[in-house]
Amino acid sequence: MQGSNDTRKTSITSRRAFLQASTAAAGAAIAATGLARAAAEGKAPSGRVARAAAPSRRPMSEVREALAGPWPTIRTHFTSRGEIDFDSVRGHLDFMIDEAKAKAVVLTWGDSLYSILTDEEIAQLTKAVVDHVNKRAFVVAADDAWWTGKSVAFADYCREVGADMLMVMAPDWAHSTTVDTLVDHYRAISQRIPVMLVTNYLGKRGDAFGLELIKRLRDEVPGVMAVKDDVGGAFIRKVCLLAHEAWALSAGGQKQNHMNMYPYGVNGYLSTHMTFQPEIAWRYWRAIEKEDLDAAKAVIRDYDMPLFDYLIGCEGSFDAAVHGIFELAALAKRYRRPPYHSLSDEQMQELGDFLKEHKFL
Repeated sequence: MQGSNDTRKTSITSRRAFLQASTAAAGAAIAATGLARAAAEGKAPSGRVARAAAPSRRPMSEVREALAGPWPTIRTHFTSRGEIDFDSVRGHLDFMIDEAKAKAVVLTWGDSLYSILTDEEIAQLTKAVVDHVNKRAFVVAADDAWWTGKSVAFADYCREVGADMLMVMAPDWAHSTTVDTLVDHYRAISQRIPVMLVTNYLGKRGDAFGLELIKRLRDEVPGVMAVKDDVGGAFIRKVCLLAHEAWALSAGGQKQNHMNMYPYGVNGYLSTHMTFQPEIAWRYWRAIEKEDLDAAKAVIRDYDMPLFDYLIGCEGSFDAAVHGIFELAALAKRYRRPPYHSLSDEQMQELGDFLKEHKFL
């Protein structure tokens, strides 16, 4: 009992440090960043370099295994009053792990709706997920595009509550970062917990900027171990060629994005079907494992394309419709917090008719 109390006290203390992001903690993070940079340049005293430069890592074989194949993101569910429905979050986790056989479950800034959560709620959600998963799957937490000091504090919190990895989305308002400052940002965070880089913000910076960052991180920051792509196209194909031997790479969004990366080196993909109809996700993955690209393309043609074409056209776009699917599948309620749109009863009826017509439910 004493051990349980000690663990709870540690997580509360860590969460408080993250929320306060005190000047002392921030200064320590900045100092660590500068020291790590000096270590990389061979300028710091040897006794201090070893401590500053040692990143937090897991065996790459473990990371690759966890992120191979389809994996689901963790949606934040709400009640009709706008409160987080933690019971539905836990129940959905059970579905994804026990029925969908997910090896990894992943919080993301977008799908987990961090845009309408407070910092306190992000910390609560992260701990609730880790506690409920209870080592049944690999857990990737996510940050909220915070500055380096606060992201480091959150990385400490994630490590202490038991997350396996942290997806880092760097802030870049008005193209304010440089490759050097981003390398420092990822280095500082990855000294606390293994990092998954999400490419989302790099799409606006141009290929040259993003590819230079990928090269630098690959060569200089061993604590970066994975990528989730949101950009697609030629950019991610080039990233695959640069980093597939070093990192675990995952496609974001749809199976066709995975197919875009497939010839160049990719381990897995974010799968919406894993959250409500996992047999479709695994049908595609079995075809990939057999190198039966005709069968894989058939799944994209018959399932992915019609589903996402419909979802994106819904009022409130695809996420409103996905939450509607969860209600129709008896996994959670349709509700999202205002000002985000939640489907009306009439829209739910239309969604249900579409899903039945295409045998999604």
